[in-house]
Amino acid sequence: MSLAIDRSAIERVHAAIAPYIRVTPIVNADGADFALPPFPLTLKLEQLQHAGSFKTRGAFANLLLRHPPKAGVAAASGGNHGAAVAYAAMRLALPARIFVPTVSSPAKIDRIRSYGAELTVTGARYAEALAASVEWASISGALQVHAFDQFETIAGQGTLGRELSAQAPHLDTILVAVGGGGLIGGMAAWYASSARIVAVEPDGAPTLSEALKAGQPIDAPTGSVAADSLAPRRVGELMFPIAQAHVDRVVLVTDDAILRAQRALWDGLRIVAEPGGSAAFAALLSGAYRPASGERVAVVVSGANTTAVDFAGR
Repeated sequence: MSLAIDRSAIERVHAAIAPYIRVTPIVNADGADFALPPFPLTLKLEQLQHAGSFKTRGAFANLLLRHPPKAGVAAASGGNHGAAVAYAAMRLALPARIFVPTVSSPAKIDRIRSYGAELTVTGARYAEALAASVEWASISGALQVHAFDQFETIAGQGTLGRELSAQAPHLDTILVAVGGGGLIGGMAAWYASSARIVAVEPDGAPTLSEALKAGQPIDAPTGSVAADSLAPRRVGELMFPIAQAHVDRVVLVTDDAILRAQRALWDGLRIVAEPGGSAAFAALLSGAYRPASGERVAVVVSGANTTAVDFAGR
């Protein structure tokens, strides 16, 4: 398979993973539904994907295309990638060992365990979990499945762009939250400037923002309410040139804005999303991104691994 991450590669990966992933729905709304100026708004509900996030696309791409050994797979994650790899491994009857930092939420830890993977909680942040995962893979012979800096991961996440372009073919702008950059790398590779791709980051974890300023991926702060999904220290090397070529801009949002967006998705549409999955929507609600009149905007909502909703009704 060619190592160029482009539409052709994403099409090939989609053909491999399509039997294992859900086509997630969109909801068409309007800015006025959320006390914003009116503009056409499309929400891509990727939190309804298997294992609760878009990460499942990249997980299956790795496990189906890289031919894991009998030792199985190893992955480090803030939580969602780990859940996705654990789910894919369960479906494909492969052993999996997942490493997460202590910042990972109980909901994500519980989901990983529910898929039968071995789980190790280690280190305060993703970088420490990644180091432990790499060491384990070298000892055990397991296939290391990187959360964002891997060809198959990025191309797998790019299938979300392929899907969205068919569901909403006339978009002007797509808002995408950024952690390590696997999703926005895949989305930008698919759209290749045919739509405006806007990156959204917590202001306490500006990984892509700092990389673009420096001209290369560099370490950035990792403090945010969404640290278990959007704060890996630095963006990936593979996605960075794609971002340089095809990401229109980066906007930053506060933790308060993220939490308001999480609540607004629930209050307005009864959509459950974790903080990281709400960050892109926060850019609209906070005014960090202001659409022009009539601009057709899509927001990727991804990440439902949260216990934020009180189902007892209290």
